[in-house]
Amino acid sequence: MNEDDYQKQIEEQAKLQQQIAMIEAKAKGCMSAEAIARYGALKSAHPEKALQAVMIIAQAVENNQLKEKITDQQFKNILMQLQQPKKEFKLTRK
Repeated sequence: MNEDDYQKQIEEQAKLQQQIAMIEAKAKGCMSAEAIARYGALKSAHPEKALQAVMIIAQAVENNQLKEKITDQQFKNILMQLQQPKKEFKLTRK
């Protein structure tokens, strides 16, 4: 990897982080303190899932679908919707 490629990669990462920060700011403006705290904990443990949830909230804000702030319970519901259903395994003994 030469220096130009490395510089481009750093610039792309900086742009991506800036976009994520803007999305987070937009979403956090419409979240209760408890929901923001849950988001912070989730971001530490599962950054991808946290970003998905915040993207959903930011889209709702952009589309004027939110009438009030997202409560902690509503944030939990969003997270539950993102969760993949677990596969059931049936074991039979012979």
